[in-house]
Amino acid sequence: MSNLHENSIIIDGLNISKFERSVFEDMRKGGVTAVNCTVSVWEDFQKTIDNIAEMKQQIREYSEILTLVRTTDDIVRAKKENKTGIIFGFQNSYAFEDNLGYIEVFKELGVNVVQLCYNTQNLVGTGCYEADGGLSGYGREVIQEMNRVGILVDLSHVGAKTSSDAIACSKKTVTYSHCCPSGLKEHPRNKSDEQLKEIADANGFVGVTMFAPFLKRGADANVDDYLEAIEYVVDLIGEDKVGIGTDFTQGYSTEFFDWITHDKGRYRRLTNFDKVVNPEGIRTIGEFPNLTAAMERAGWSESRIKKVMGENWMRVFGEVWNV
Repeated sequence: MSNLHENSIIIDGLNISKFERSVFEDMRKGGVTAVNCTVSVWEDFQKTIDNIAEMKQQIREYSEILTLVRTTDDIVRAKKENKTGIIFGFQNSYAFEDNLGYIEVFKELGVNVVQLCYNTQNLVGTGCYEADGGLSGYGREVIQEMNRVGILVDLSHVGAKTSSDAIACSKKTVTYSHCCPSGLKEHPRNKSDEQLKEIADANGFVGVTMFAPFLKRGADANVDDYLEAIEYVVDLIGEDKVGIGTDFTQGYSTEFFDWITHDKGRYRRLTNFDKVVNPEGIRTIGEFPNLTAAMERAGWSESRIKKVMGENWMRVFGEVWNV
């Protein structure tokens, strides 16, 4: 691990791994300071509460390496204590059901990032795998309440029209926490140059994913291909508005991918990723330092590396969470 990686705040804007001791230990091995961990996708209110309770228990159990993140100060503290800060995030607003009051309840439980839709239609709007009718009236109320309590609006799996509506509606910074550019590979989950510029022009933020099906060379990709995607977005919208959102799925078998690629986890198939393998050189979370090394090899300045690897996320979190 280089001194630069070791001395920097490293933030992963999206991780949906099978959260267990081995994964958390790999986060420490990789020098990850804080990570947005998915605790809800297709789950309703009750099941999401169960997931949060389980994660809180793990944070207590492994308190020598983990700490819960509610504020950016918690991330700074995690760095000082050589721990990984766990940020609770949703990849769907499904768990809000039709009750705006649940949003504040989840915030008080530690939920700090919520993606509006996961691939399909819900009460808020439309995902990227079906005809997009845009943000609903209820969806506007959801965004206003998320703004009020300090939860970051994530639009990664959200359809283009719903995303545009959300960007216009939100009074606070919104994000694509984990996406790749269509300019390198056409895919329903990738974002066009226009979409990337649209979110950046509204003071939004983009986390770039290394999920192989979205990268130009797919399953043949390596860490430099991931860097290519990051550089593409940086060149387009600037180094201050880009960060990392790996979308690590460490520890899961094919059943998991079956679940996330079917509507509500059990209905129609939405997409088929074929072979899912992380880019060579960053196959595991423990290999995170190889990304910083690739940036150094590519001639990135120290300040740019520190921004993209974590400082930019810190700024965005501070803008949204502090209410």
